[in-house]
Amino acid sequence: MSYSLRVNWLNNIIMFMLVSSTGGLMFVFNRNFAFLALVVIILFSLLYQRQLIKKAIFYSSFLTFVVISIFFSINYIFAINPQSLTKYLFFGITILTTVLTLFYYKSQDDKDLFINSLYFILKLVLIHALVNFLAYFFVKDSLFLITSEYHESLTYKYLFYYSPKEGSMINLFGLDIHRNAGIFWESGILQIYLNILFFLELSVFKRDRKLIVLIVLGILSTYSTTGLFLLILQILYFTQRELRSNIKTIFIAILGIPLYLLFSANMNEKIYGEGESSFQKRLFDLTQPFFIAIENPLTGVGMDLDRFQEVREEFYINSDLNNILGHVGVEQKVETTSKGSTNSVMYVLAGMGFPTAIFFVYMFFKQQLITNHRGIWFVIAFLSVMSEPLLLRPFFFIFIASGFMNIFYRITSYKKRLA
Repeated sequence: MSYSLRVNWLNNIIMFMLVSSTGGLMFVFNRNFAFLALVVIILFSLLYQRQLIKKAIFYSSFLTFVVISIFFSINYIFAINPQSLTKYLFFGITILTTVLTLFYYKSQDDKDLFINSLYFILKLVLIHALVNFLAYFFVKDSLFLITSEYHESLTYKYLFYYSPKEGSMINLFGLDIHRNAGIFWESGILQIYLNILFFLELSVFKRDRKLIVLIVLGILSTYSTTGLFLLILQILYFTQRELRSNIKTIFIAILGIPLYLLFSANMNEKIYGEGESSFQKRLFDLTQPFFIAIENPLTGVGMDLDRFQEVREEFYINSDLNNILGHVGVEQKVETTSKGSTNSVMYVLAGMGFPTAIFFVYMFFKQQLITNHRGIWFVIAFLSVMSEPLLLRPFFFIFIASGFMNIFYRITSYKKRLA
């Protein structure tokens, strides 16, 4: 195997682990080992490739790690409730891993390496997801349960994975279908990565029609409301921007209308039908943390998940909220919960307060890893972390770190030019 091929393998392994660290079953069942393996592989790759490390990149990476760590340290000290040091040390590991990964990609001569590796890995994720979906009909009687402290999954010889949770099975046109989660612990996470692949295919790469169709099928196999919404949103955006007016209506009708009908049926089921509990949970995760943040606007209640859950259990929202929601035909039926939040943006808002949360979102927007069609990319990424607890996981947190690093890189580079 040639040197360049070995380097390419290392790049793709790092990207696969970065993606897996944000919702992948590998990190769910082997969290500590997987994080250690990622750090070791990055360090080995840096030594193996013998890249000349630019001082500006090194200093900006170091400052990014220090400053983000300071934000979490301040939150640990000034949170309204006593926080677990162990929980915050794990945040430190996440920050270190994220910044180290960002440093690795920024140190490479190929500035498109991050996007190219991401594109390759997400195509593999798509292929596995499609096979995973079809395989269920043949292996469903040969599955066995694997468990960890936080999650359990059905698997077939550790090749295919299926959630045993209620709501994972749906009946579509008389056929029992298992919602596709691929290598991730939840279908909603698979749809996020497939929507990202859809975005990359349309905005950066060659727009292979066959691949686009496969991506759409992959997203449909998750039967995710958010996934369908993001897909429709992207179709509308790219057709409006790049197709001639006499083609727009026909193209949108052919591809968009069936998707919209499926999305509408999915929404009705979630709001008024059997999937109501899922919708109510997400609605509650949107509203309650916001009101918690209003009562603790500067420092939040802390990022210790156990303490946050205790606060949630005792916090009740003013009943006037239902009067507001009633104007759009929605009623919030959940009054309290002892579980964590599926909405990671609102979790950060309640946990760290308005100043830090808003600043992090601003850094998220100012990221420099994916710059094509920055506006729609931010919408896709932001809605994704609004629907799943992923904002503080390495793949999405790397975009926040990129925003910080871009600022510090400008400062260190400017000082170097002055010297």
